[in-house]
Amino acid sequence: MKQAQAMQENMQKAQQELANIDVTGESGGGMVTVVMNCRHDVKNVSIDPELFGDADDKEILEDLIAAAINDAVRKVEKTSQDKMAGLTGGLNIPGMPF
Repeated sequence: MKQAQAMQENMQKAQQELANIDVTGESGGGMVTVVMNCRHDVKNVSIDPELFGDADDKEILEDLIAAAINDAVRKVEKTSQDKMAGLTGGLNIPGMPF
């Protein structure tokens, strides 16, 4: 029981640490970047000024922003899985948040 409690405390600590880890997603060859923490909070969106042009560019820009956010989310998930796997020795324990 003490081991389970210690593991749960370690998991909570790891989740708090993940909130302080930032990942950067990008699209359009780096023309759009999104910085997100591992709690899925978007901290910054950066758009290359070259993307601003006529009205047709708006749709392209929106697609690039969505792609950059999705890239960041995938990186957050990978980082979170790696962090949690290190705590559990790669075991998938039912009831533990991953």
